[in-house]
Amino acid sequence: MQFFPSLELTWLNGWIFILINSLITWGFLKFVPKEVSRRLLDRSNFTKEQIIWTIISKIFSLLDLILLFLSPLVFSCLDFYIGFGLFVVGEVGLITAIFNFTRTPINEPVAKGLYRISRNPQDVSITIIFTGICLMVGSWIALIILIIGKILSHFRTIAEEQACIKQYGEKYLEYMKKIPRYFLFF
Repeated sequence: MQFFPSLELTWLNGWIFILINSLITWGFLKFVPKEVSRRLLDRSNFTKEQIIWTIISKIFSLLDLILLFLSPLVFSCLDFYIGFGLFVVGEVGLITAIFNFTRTPINEPVAKGLYRISRNPQDVSITIIFTGICLMVGSWIALIILIIGKILSHFRTIAEEQACIKQYGEKYLEYMKKIPRYFLFF
């Protein structure tokens, strides 16, 4: 791993895995009912402050995407293979989480499948996917930017949970007591 990779646009860059992730996610969401897609992306209950934190975290995500897009893959390193494994695990987790989300009636909180071990399995899966890509390009700075973006996106997660409390009430509060926000104990 190096701190800052040499940036160049070649055939064997991180963009390949960004494209694969985008095609898999987009392809899966294509078959999801429109009201489910809207519910996945709904930010209407966010306060102004929560919207600002969301935008800031998205800026870090965009910086990371640009860096990964232009960074060559490093096949000669064990980090690449660990990263590839994380990428596959993350993709399976993301599709499973979206599938669990789509199978839940709109008037109920999602509490089945991966949502039994994390209140935010989609976010956890996306973090795993992009951690894998950071390892495949061998870039510490990409990993640092990803971590900063994920820390800032925590405020978005809190806003989403507040919206769920408003929508589902006591059911969601009980769910919050049983299931960790991200994974295992946090």
